[in-house]
Amino acid sequence: MKKYDLIVIGGGVLGTFHAYHALQNGLQVALLEKNKRPQGATTQNFGQVVPSGMNTKWQTYGRESLKTYKEIQQRFDITLRENGSVYLASNPEEVQLIEELHQINKNNQYASVVLTKEECLKKYSGLRSDYILAGLFFPEEVTVESREMIHRLQDFMVKHMNLAYFTNQNIISCEETNTGVRVTSSSEEIFEAEKVIICNGNEFKNLYPRLFNESDLEVTKLQMLKTKPQSAYQLPGNILTGWSIRRYEAFTECASFTEVKSQEDPDSLQKKWGIHILFKQAPDGSVIIGDSHTYADAKHIEDLGYDLDMNIDDFMITEAQKIIDLPTYDIQHRWYGMYSQCKTKDIFQKTIGSNIHIITGIGGKGMTGSAGFSKENITRIFNV
Repeated sequence: MKKYDLIVIGGGVLGTFHAYHALQNGLQVALLEKNKRPQGATTQNFGQVVPSGMNTKWQTYGRESLKTYKEIQQRFDITLRENGSVYLASNPEEVQLIEELHQINKNNQYASVVLTKEECLKKYSGLRSDYILAGLFFPEEVTVESREMIHRLQDFMVKHMNLAYFTNQNIISCEETNTGVRVTSSSEEIFEAEKVIICNGNEFKNLYPRLFNESDLEVTKLQMLKTKPQSAYQLPGNILTGWSIRRYEAFTECASFTEVKSQEDPDSLQKKWGIHILFKQAPDGSVIIGDSHTYADAKHIEDLGYDLDMNIDDFMITEAQKIIDLPTYDIQHRWYGMYSQCKTKDIFQKTIGSNIHIITGIGGKGMTGSAGFSKENITRIFNV
């Protein structure tokens, strides 16, 4: 039986980038995925890589992630497009916030450009003049196609980095031994390694149910929609709007943020459903619109239900139409995604014994922050 330096359990973006950086450090790595292909939060999100939306700590990870994505894209197509991100301000309070964030990022040496109303209208076709006052553009940011990126990245790692990738592996046991860790799957396959990193909430729940139930993890359910392909229409990059400005962590560091938030209606539907309006055009011309946020403790995930709330979808479409006049708002696909996050920390980390590391609950930071965080974490765990 081959013994690896590292086994990563969970083939989502957080687990895959832990495997990637371990391989980059010359370690022998096995990645175990419970399904035939990853199909969780990594494949059900917008595919926006936006360090600009993160607080200073996580922006550092996000900027490192950008470097990693771009380095991989130069070698292998993982669907990355370098079109930047824009925050669209719709009132004076939001303009104040983007101007303050621009100064913060100037101090952080992270490129951003304040756009006038006229520049926004010229750059983003269909943007409504009765909505926009100004914008803040981040030229270094990128998009990926979330339903394809992770699979292409794993193919690259198998073909070019010697990753051992095992799918359909439902893990039922993870135990320390005298020489490391032994992992057993429901099909009675056994894997051994010096260390194990668990990046999947389901395996965490199944392997350590008491610790899972005592954790402060909560699950967020997000609804998203995709229009039919837009005829002869282009909408470049990540489009974030006024409610995004009022929601994203980066803006909490702005001097006027607390005052702006204090003036919001706590009983609005936007607050009830945790909605902020995003747009991203897919390569086929369709436009993804979202998203909403409803919450439940991870141990009570069933409380979120398994259906789409059409009232939420209808509300998002109505609000999106106030921002951008797309050629069509006919919807061809609706779905929801779920991710876990911590209530009191930015990520859940727990070490069992000396060699089993549980790392999960990265929340909505996963697509942007995982690559940078994982690089640092592999260095810490293996002292490389």
